[in-house]
Amino acid sequence: MSGMHVAVLMGGLSSERPVSLSSGNACAQALEAVGYRVTKVDVGRDIGRVLEELRPDVAFNALHGPYGEDGTIQGVLEYLQIPYTHSGVLASALAMDKRQAKIVAAQAGIPVAEAVVMSRFDIGTDHPIPTPYVVKPVREGSSFGVVIVREDMAHPPQIVTSSEWGYGDQVMVERYVGGRELTCGVMGDRVLGVTEIVPLGHSFYDYDSKYVAGGSEHVLPAQISPKIYQKIQDLALRAHRALGCRGVSRSDFRYDDRVSEDGDLIWLELNNQPGMTPTSLLPEMAAHAGFEFGEFLRWMVEDASCSR
Repeated sequence: MSGMHVAVLMGGLSSERPVSLSSGNACAQALEAVGYRVTKVDVGRDIGRVLEELRPDVAFNALHGPYGEDGTIQGVLEYLQIPYTHSGVLASALAMDKRQAKIVAAQAGIPVAEAVVMSRFDIGTDHPIPTPYVVKPVREGSSFGVVIVREDMAHPPQIVTSSEWGYGDQVMVERYVGGRELTCGVMGDRVLGVTEIVPLGHSFYDYDSKYVAGGSEHVLPAQISPKIYQKIQDLALRAHRALGCRGVSRSDFRYDDRVSEDGDLIWLELNNQPGMTPTSLLPEMAAHAGFEFGEFLRWMVEDASCSR
């Protein structure tokens, strides 16, 4: 490890740039503290040239959103043969595309909510599926563009078809699952704990409840039955493997136990580039498993490779 040069890739071109800068700065500081030589790289369209000149031993991927977690930067790193953290090209592309990820998950026996994918311009004035439902961009993260359509709404959300919409022309319209928001991390072949997310002052776990201090409460371990707790862990590991992920990932679930303990447990999506901000969930899960932040990042650096 002594003298190993780690380039922390951060910032980038997506709407999640501010989150990535926060993640990258936190990771760079922690990696330096455990002995790595660190260069922070604010990723732009010249990233291939920058990395070719820099030639780090490892690229730590702290990017979020399109270009950073959809297989694009992973392809650049493969071309340059620079070992990198997190998932490879195919797994990243699959995880970022909610439709494809849902197809793969369902084939692996993971319960998913019924959904249709359509052009945002085809939503019109009639509900495309019975209410309540959720409209979400097919290829975005951090809850950007997510709209919950309640039973008392007379028509679909008009923001989706407006010129203000900036999240792509394809959207997923998915059955809304009530109840509790749960998430579970995976670290290599090891499944981490299950956290319940309780948004504070927000109707769901949106951007502000994710990244603004005090926007949500994280209950770890989640106060659910051991049977459901283990089932969520099993499903998170199964999703990680089914999508071909490497390094770390985090799967999100909805669990409606208002009628019975078995309830309605639904896998929503897998995040192959989980946040590393001070309010992020995965570092909390790693700490709960006995890994201090710096040691957690060290594991990720040592796990880095090409052909992931």
